Amino acid sequence: RLRPTKAQEATLLEQLRLCRNLYNAALQERRDAYRKAGVSLTAYDQMKYLTEIKAALPEYAGVYSQVLQDVLKRLDKAFKAFFRRVKAGQTPGYPRFKGAGWYDSIRYPQSGFSVAGDVAYFSKIGNIRLRLSRPLEGKIKTATITQDCGEWYVSYVCEVEFTPLPATGSQVGVDVGTTFFCITSDGEFVENPRHFQRSMKALRVKQRSLSRKKRGSNRRKKAKVAVAKLHRKVARQRLDFHHKTATKLIRENDLVAHEDLNVSGMGRGNLARSIHDVGWGQFFSLLAVKAASAGRQVIRVDPKYTSQRCNQCGHTCRENRVSQSRFVCQSCGHTANADLNAALNILARAVPSVVNVAPSASVH
Repeated sequence: RLRPTKAQEATLLEQLRLCRNLYNAALQERRDAYRKAGVSLTAYDQMKYLTEIKAALPEYAGVYSQVLQDVLKRLDKAFKAFFRRVKAGQTPGYPRFKGAGWYDSIRYPQSGFSVAGDVAYFSKIGNIRLRLSRPLEGKIKTATITQDCGEWYVSYVCEVEFTPLPATGSQVGVDVGTTFFCITSDGEFVENPRHFQRSMKALRVKQRSLSRKKRGSNRRKKAKVAVAKLHRKVARQRLDFHHKTATKLIRENDLVAHEDLNVSGMGRGNLARSIHDVGWGQFFSLLAVKAASAGRQVIRVDPKYTSQRCNQCGHTCRENRVSQSRFVCQSCGHTANADLNAALNILARAVPSVVNVAPSASVH
């Protein structure tokens, strides 16, 4: 977290404003060039005019050159993502103009920054007091300054040596749910913390308070920040839980298998609130990243019929799932916890040679 003085905070806010204006102007230029002349501009086409922009608008000389270049690269990335979605037949989502409050970060992509102890240096800004959440490792590559709920943070991307973990000889299948966060083929049941659900009462009070405030007033701004901070707290709690759960799975197993779920599609159904609260998509992403850095393997398997198939005889039918938590095979009579049976099936699909043996269950 950064601790800027009032003067430094004013400089940071001014730089955000200038970068947002540059982003919007570059977006407008791209739209006009294509609509009027059929020309598609690139980030490098627009970077050529940064010198002229600084000459015409002297305030842009107060922003580090690579920060301005990164603004145009960010827009270019948005257009590339747009065209990729068009080709894939997905909902395109044309790049949007950024309103006040919707452009909250600036990035130093290569140089112009450094950190020493509890002081961070940024070109055109100066030295800012810093409180590191943990020591930096490896070679620092980029620095991104972000404004979040009136507070300032810097995140450093570091290049670290690849350090694989020693082999454990263990493999596990993971079935995710909303009653329990996840159930492993080893019989471990991880409780669902339900961070958002537990914060709903406090959130309801703050949102009602916000709705009563007059638009444009300082009290409304304060109430809006209070609501945003509570949402941020929930997001941080969820992220911390996902990190710890994913780290435990990666440390204890050479291979982790889970269902290849369409999380975004499931988040539009009747259980949308519960699915967004549990955050499977973020968890799966963290699991994959941690596995790659630790030399582990994560396999996504087809989720079809994992909850209806008997892990003992292979018989598959809807009637096998007697209830939400109970599984009784209609062919061989095998009885088990439904989620544990699904986790064993997931592991068997990832590693067909695995012999399914139902373990004893443990809950934490």
